[in-house]
Amino acid sequence: MVKIRSQYFCQSCGEIHSRWIGKCDSCNAWNTIIEDSSRKESDQRFSKTIKQGHSISLFMLSEESIEEESRIQTHIDELDRVTGGGFVRGSVILVGGDPGIGKSTLLMQTAASLAYKKHRITYVSGEEAIGQIRLRAQRLNTINSSVYIAIETNVEDIIATLITNEKPDLVIIDSIQTLWSQTAESSPGTVIQVRTSVQAMIQYAKKNGVAMVLVGHVTKEGQIAGPRVIEHMVDAVLYFEGGTRNTQYDYRILRSVKNRFGPTDEIGVFEMSDKGLQEVSDPSKIFLSDRDSTSPGTAVFAGIEGTRALLVEIQSLVVPTSLGMPRRTVVGWDSSRLAMILAVLEARCNIKFGNHDVHLNIAGGYRISEPAADVAVAAALISSILSIPLPSDFVYFGEVSLSGSVRAVGHMQQRLKEAEKIGFLSGVFPESAKGECKIGMLDRQYIKNLSDLVKKITALQKKDKKTVHKTRSLNSPWE
Repeated sequence: MVKIRSQYFCQSCGEIHSRWIGKCDSCNAWNTIIEDSSRKESDQRFSKTIKQGHSISLFMLSEESIEEESRIQTHIDELDRVTGGGFVRGSVILVGGDPGIGKSTLLMQTAASLAYKKHRITYVSGEEAIGQIRLRAQRLNTINSSVYIAIETNVEDIIATLITNEKPDLVIIDSIQTLWSQTAESSPGTVIQVRTSVQAMIQYAKKNGVAMVLVGHVTKEGQIAGPRVIEHMVDAVLYFEGGTRNTQYDYRILRSVKNRFGPTDEIGVFEMSDKGLQEVSDPSKIFLSDRDSTSPGTAVFAGIEGTRALLVEIQSLVVPTSLGMPRRTVVGWDSSRLAMILAVLEARCNIKFGNHDVHLNIAGGYRISEPAADVAVAAALISSILSIPLPSDFVYFGEVSLSGSVRAVGHMQQRLKEAEKIGFLSGVFPESAKGECKIGMLDRQYIKNLSDLVKKITALQKKDKKTVHKTRSLNSPWE
C-alpha cells in the first residue's frame, strides 16, 4: 500500500510546508498553516490508478501557419505603453493596487474605450452592485457605452455565462479575492479558492482566445494578496501606484513588473480628476513642478523606466543630530543604497555624516530602483551638508562603486534627449561615457569619482559667494 504523506501550506502566502508549524517561514504569519486536503485526496486517487491520456498536437517552431495572437489596442496611450501595445488575445493580466487607488476606474474607462471601438466587453464584479457600477459610469461619462455587466462570484457560473453568450474580446474580473469554485472546499478568499479560481479563468482565456484582466487586492507590504504562484500563472502583472487620501498627489503610476508580451519595468502615468483618470504624456514636468532650485540639497536625476526617460527631483536634508544614533530616513529609494553612498562619501571623500541625521526623498511620490541615481543622490547629499545650492539647469546620473569611482549607465542618449527637451542644458556625467554623450549640451562636466564631484560642488561656492548660503560652522563635516 502506498503511504500518503500530508502536505501543509500557508493560507497567507501559499508557501508549501512538509509539516505543521506555528509560524510561516516565508511571510512570518502566525497560525496560518493548514493541511492541504485536496492534495491528499488527489494522491489517494493517483495511488489507486493511473488513467491513460490522449495524444496532443505538436507544432514546428518555424512553421509559418502558426498565427501570432493579435492585440486589442485600448487607445489609452499610457495603458497601451505598459501592456506593450494593447491586450493580447488569450492573455491574462493581473492588476494590483491599494484600495481606492483607481483600479476599477481605470478598467471601467478601458472597457468603455474598447466598447466605443465595437469590441465586446464583459465586466464581472464581485464587490459592487449594478447600481454602484452605473453611478461610477455616470461620473466617468461612460454610461452610454455598450459594456456588458454581471454580478457574480462563482467561477463555474461565470465561465458558463461566457461560453453560452457571444464570445467577448475582453473579460474583466473584479476581483479575484471574491471568486470561489465548487471544486475547492474552503471559503472565498483563501489560498486554495484563489488559486483554483484563477486557474479556471486562465484555462478559459487560453482555450477561447479571450483577453482577460484580473483585479487583485494588495497586502500592507504592497504585494498582491494570495499565493505568489498566481503571479507566475498569469502573463502580465501590473501594479497601480500613487497618492492616497493622506497625500497631496493626484497622480497614479501603472507599473509593469512582469510582461510576457512586452517590456517590463514600463510605466504609464495618469492624473486622477473628478472625471476619472487622465493621461499624462510628459511626466517629467510633473515630477519637477513646484521645484525650488535655490535651496541646497536638491538634484535632478535623468532616469529610465522601461522604454521611457524621465526627470525626477531628489531631495535631501542633512542636519546635526542630538541623538546617539543618527537617523536615516528614505522615501522612494533603497535605504541600503543610501547607506552605501554615505559610507563611500565618508571613506573616499572624507565627508562625515556620523553626527548628522540624513533624510532623502524622491519628489512627487515617485520610486527609483535603478543604480544610475547614485551620482544624483550623492550630489544632493553633498549640497545639503555644505549648504551649497546646485545649478538649476544641471542633471546628474551615474553609478557609484565602493571604490568611489563613477561608472557609466545605459541609455545615455535617451536620458540626454529628455533633459534637453525639458530645458536642461548642463549635466554631470561619468567620464567613461564621454564617447557616448554626443548630444549637443552646452556644458558637459565629466567625473571619474565622487572626489571630482565634491570638487565641482565646492567650486560653485567660490564662483558666486553672494548667492550661496554660508557653510555650517557647527559640527563641520570636513576633517
